[in-house]
Amino acid sequence: MPSVPKSAGQDNPAKAAHLPFEEALKKLETIVTAMESEDLPLETLLAKYEEGTRLARACQEKLAEAELKIQQLEKTAAGEMKLKPITAPEGAGGENHGV
Repeated sequence: MPSVPKSAGQDNPAKAAHLPFEEALKKLETIVTAMESEDLPLETLLAKYEEGTRLARACQEKLAEAELKIQQLEKTAAGEMKLKPITAPEGAGGENHGV
């Protein structure tokens, strides 16, 4: 049985979600580079693919949260920035950019 690196497949989805965006993106880039440039056994490729999928999902969620927060910022009359209360658009769940 081929040996699989200890780090392969040990990250759980919750751990990926708690990484800072920059760290998750850097790990994802490292995984992609390793998968493209190395001759890895199938089991290792699958483990890296799974980890990369979790990291990509975590990055997408963090970007969506940041975009929502930016969309909620509004300037007060005094020029101060504050968050607008969240109002869910009808049919929430999809992206709604007001277009």
